[in-house]
Amino acid sequence: MAKPNTIIAGVDEVGRGPLAGDVVAAAVVLGADHGIVGLADSKKLSEKKREQLYEQICERSKSWSIARANVEEIDELNILHASMLAMKRAVESLSLQPHHVFVDGNRLPVWQYSAEAVVQGDSLIEEISAASIVAKVTRDREMLELDARYPGYGLAKHKGYPTKAHIAALKLMGPTIIHRKTFGPVKTLIEQQALF
Repeated sequence: MAKPNTIIAGVDEVGRGPLAGDVVAAAVVLGADHGIVGLADSKKLSEKKREQLYEQICERSKSWSIARANVEEIDELNILHASMLAMKRAVESLSLQPHHVFVDGNRLPVWQYSAEAVVQGDSLIEEISAASIVAKVTRDREMLELDARYPGYGLAKHKGYPTKAHIAALKLMGPTIIHRKTFGPVKTLIEQQALF
């Protein structure tokens, strides 16, 4: 059991798999008396439920923050290291610095925090569940904005993931500056274009 007054944070990221957009991380310090009901892995919640919980987390948590690694950083570092960087930035941005951090997954960012990686932590630890919800809602909203700026790719629907429709649009219109150049389908298209 954590000692009283121990500040516990959870951190998670969203957007490792997509071909477009940033990888977004969130860190959340809930506090013992948060009263938020229904926290779970963001992927297992409906969009409506995620939005409701997002508002409650932002209102009731002791501290929360959002950070990211952008497309250039993803291409330069690779997606794993970019994800770790985004999570590190999120925790460092908290207004309440934690005594201990629970990280979703099986790896820890390189940092000075007391921390523990928890596989399927977004289903097991409330702080990570909250972070996964904040990160997912934030990134989904950003993809809606990007869809308006880069129409025709279907970003609002698939959120940048490599669906058949997204790959077909890439072949038709080519990659944009928000596409990850080192990711298979995008990389292949760029290489093919270079031949002509």
